[in-house]
Amino acid sequence: MTPFMESNLSATYYIDKNHPEISAFAALACKGQASDTDKALGLYYAVRDKIRYNPYSIEPEKRAMRASQILNKGEGYCVAKAVLLTACVRNQGIPARLGFADVKNHLNTKKLREMMGTDLFVWHGYSEIYLNDKWVKATPAFNLSLCQNFNVRPLEFDGINDSIFHPLDTQGNKHMEYITDHGSFSDLPWEQIVDACLKAYPRYFEFLDRKTKNFSSEALEENQ
Repeated sequence: MTPFMESNLSATYYIDKNHPEISAFAALACKGQASDTDKALGLYYAVRDKIRYNPYSIEPEKRAMRASQILNKGEGYCVAKAVLLTACVRNQGIPARLGFADVKNHLNTKKLREMMGTDLFVWHGYSEIYLNDKWVKATPAFNLSLCQNFNVRPLEFDGINDSIFHPLDTQGNKHMEYITDHGSFSDLPWEQIVDACLKAYPRYFEFLDRKTKNFSSEALEENQ
């Protein structure tokens, strides 16, 4: 195995794949699955639906972005959920890495849009998993119940095709556009991401009260 591929299997500070809780979560999601593809599918849906998506959960602290911390918290935004999925996949001996892009989100809530001051999400995160001799993108961000509140089709993953946000919602409206590709990383470039977020969303970090924000409830209220 090449050093490059080994780096996509290794444990890091953020991708703490050997943490006991990561191992237990991954083992349960992969129970009864023999192939790497089936294991990846089990892990994708476990992270997608058991970890709640919450864009109000961003904290500029290193410790908060460790996969084990995200799992323990039970929620996270797109980058956090991608870190967790990547750690779980590596735990099962399957190469995985992180991918990032700036995206324009047309189904933002009014409250979050006002706080961010834009519908451009910088450094949106997803996982890339090495299956059947190729890298496949997997985006586990939006859990099923949130998709239902947003009238958005849940994003499926088959282990063969890239899984990124659908361009349209269930009513044919634009959902998300990928604007700038930042490439793939073997580890989380957290300082770079935090710097970009602080510059793009100064009001988010100034006024955010994470304990009182419920993104799923906002989505349901605005889309009833």
